[in-house]
Amino acid sequence: MRCRPITVVGQKGCGRAIEPCFGRFHGCDNISNAGLAFLSSRSQAIHVLVGLEKQTIPMKTAISGKWAATTCLAAWLMAGCSHAETKAADAPDRKSAASVHHADTKIAGSWDAKAAAAYLDQREAAWMGWPAAARDHQTFCISCHTAVPYALSRPVLRKALDEQTLSANERLLLNNVTKRVRLWKEVAPFYGDEEYGAHKATESRATEAVLNALVLASYDAQNGKLSADTRTAFSHMWELQQTSGDGKGAWSWQQFNLKPWEARDSPYYGAVLAAMAVRTAPENYPSTPEIQNNLKMLREYLVRGYPTQSSINRVELLWVSTKWPGLLGPEQQKSIIDEILGKQRPDGGWCLASLATTWRDWSLSSFLREWKTGAPEGEKSDGYATGLIILALKRAGLTRENAQLQQGLSWLVRNQNRTEGLWPGYSLNRRRDPSSITGHFMSDAATAYAVLALTETDLH
Repeated sequence: MRCRPITVVGQKGCGRAIEPCFGRFHGCDNISNAGLAFLSSRSQAIHVLVGLEKQTIPMKTAISGKWAATTCLAAWLMAGCSHAETKAADAPDRKSAASVHHADTKIAGSWDAKAAAAYLDQREAAWMGWPAAARDHQTFCISCHTAVPYALSRPVLRKALDEQTLSANERLLLNNVTKRVRLWKEVAPFYGDEEYGAHKATESRATEAVLNALVLASYDAQNGKLSADTRTAFSHMWELQQTSGDGKGAWSWQQFNLKPWEARDSPYYGAVLAAMAVRTAPENYPSTPEIQNNLKMLREYLVRGYPTQSSINRVELLWVSTKWPGLLGPEQQKSIIDEILGKQRPDGGWCLASLATTWRDWSLSSFLREWKTGAPEGEKSDGYATGLIILALKRAGLTRENAQLQQGLSWLVRNQNRTEGLWPGYSLNRRRDPSSITGHFMSDAATAYAVLALTETDLH
């Protein structure tokens, strides 16, 4: 049996037909090598998959054929991405020592901390006042893209700018988190099952518990005293930790099929944040006798899941391992460092899109969703991936003399928008209007982590 030729549309609108040949094994579709030669971009691959989707063939053959075609194309696309990353990894190592020292001279003092603070303040205010973020009891949702990065980064900017008190938006954020902690049994989950689907109330409740603990613990660490509200937030967090099954030690994390924080692999990210909250808390909180079994389950989950995680999740694990002695061994840390350095791009930055995806994320539905909503603008270096990686590498012991670290720092300095104060970030899920409030979400996180990386290296 043969199917109709599939038309591959080129960049100039011209088309060329290729004929997938059907193998004999359960009607498996195979895209010919000659056909793949015409697929020069991901958008062309999507046209092929859409063509397969629209063909009329027997049901069993269609199902097996489309999945086989998806697998073949996904493998080809990932191989292409890997090839590009290999070339990118070589580029920084070819820089001479003289050029590295020159870059170091140019980097110092060449980013605008005041503009970054103004951007983050404005964005946090916009988030707190956005009707879609509003929740019951006159509170608002604590978001992974805006509120949490703001809570982590604004204090270091305050120090860099020699500000003596909390910003107004920091106070509002802390008051909001504290209020929800105190009214824990009264406030509704951020997302309910009736409106958003099964398990969303459980997921959002557990997610909020971790984020509340992280935000409050990070502020308590600044004054060295663990408050009663933070202790309560930790109690809520531990109560919702899973104690059995594959997720033992983690939390039932919020999932809306949105990378990088609300997707299938996001429970691992959530567990890292929980570990960060514990290891950040003052007054030797990690030694509290009552939480030792919780910590044991959390550590076992992080170690157990480490080999199968995306690169960006491993970067986050590397970061928290610098605060949790013994979580990773020296060889495991070195393995992550080598992996990440190998994915640096020729411009010195890192690309979140290439770090947040594993083979499990490729499917026919993902290609079709991208075709319908528009390909995300994620195939270039961004401030979130670059900032987070530099922060983790610096905490793991890399010094400013490291050539690739210098290249990453140089990328951050060159790519701050001096007018708005932000660093660029791009959605991994769909193309968004950059002028909209949602269009800024990834730049909110990018700016916060760029700030953390640059202040970590005292480049302000």
